[in-house]
Amino acid sequence: MNSLNLGMCGAIGLLFTGSVVANEGLFFDDFSYQTMQQFNDNGWKARTQTGHPGISGATWLGEGVSFHPQLQGAHSGGFSMKSVTAGKASNTRHTQVCHARKYLYGTYAARVFFRDEPNFGPDGDEVIQTFYTISPLAYPMDPSYSEVDFEYLPNGGWGSNSHSAMWTTTWETFQLSPWTKVNEYTRKPGSYAGCHVLMMTVEPQGVNYYVDGELISHHSDKVAPEKPMSINFNLWFMPKGADGSMGPVESDELREYQQDVDWVYHRVDKVLAFNEVVKQVNQLQANNHDYVDNVKPMQPALASPCGL
Repeated sequence: MNSLNLGMCGAIGLLFTGSVVANEGLFFDDFSYQTMQQFNDNGWKARTQTGHPGISGATWLGEGVSFHPQLQGAHSGGFSMKSVTAGKASNTRHTQVCHARKYLYGTYAARVFFRDEPNFGPDGDEVIQTFYTISPLAYPMDPSYSEVDFEYLPNGGWGSNSHSAMWTTTWETFQLSPWTKVNEYTRKPGSYAGCHVLMMTVEPQGVNYYVDGELISHHSDKVAPEKPMSINFNLWFMPKGADGSMGPVESDELREYQQDVDWVYHRVDKVLAFNEVVKQVNQLQANNHDYVDNVKPMQPALASPCGL
């Protein structure tokens, strides 16, 4: 780990010889940014809207996002999300970034670096490190709501024990009050600290979730997405009592958790194998295509709020 506490991801050595950029319905970002303005110019935004999920009343601010051209093991850098808490809303900052809401069926993948421990401060908070897609909830129990989640919980949560686990959840719908949910989920115990490629294949027939090419869960057509979604990453602290969660540890000492993102990829309406995705990403990087967006917006283009 270097002085910036960045994750180290080794290269994945697969070569793709076809033309990738010519493909329609391709989205790829190698996160080679140096400023937030460059990030925004390519359709990303950092959340500032307060509200669910996380500790009620906590802030969501872009200052938790930083760019690192020298991210070790990354082709052209990446970005970090850092969130902090001392256990209360007034001293908690969650972090989230969002891309345009125009994605639905196909293959999604991202290369991320997770951590089991905070950068500083006491360990043990029920913290959530993520990669997911989501549509806005039009109204409570909206049946066409869509959400597809990877959530890594290094200290447990959701009413389970305090052991590390990867959760995958596909949502049909929910309401906040009284809390009601309709979803399918899978909990895979074990530490996922370090660098991983997370991949989802989304079809009307169901959703498959893969970590480093291994299928870890399948969720049925009963919860498969129906509406265009945005692509998101966030890092937040679970409140006490959320589905039986313990929430933050009992300490008023500030602590900081971090997640790094190397790249993200999406191919519209194509269900690809893990090796195909990695080969295409390698080819894009070899040809210095740091950002490609051939995914057409909906007509008319959908509003893309960066919030719940």
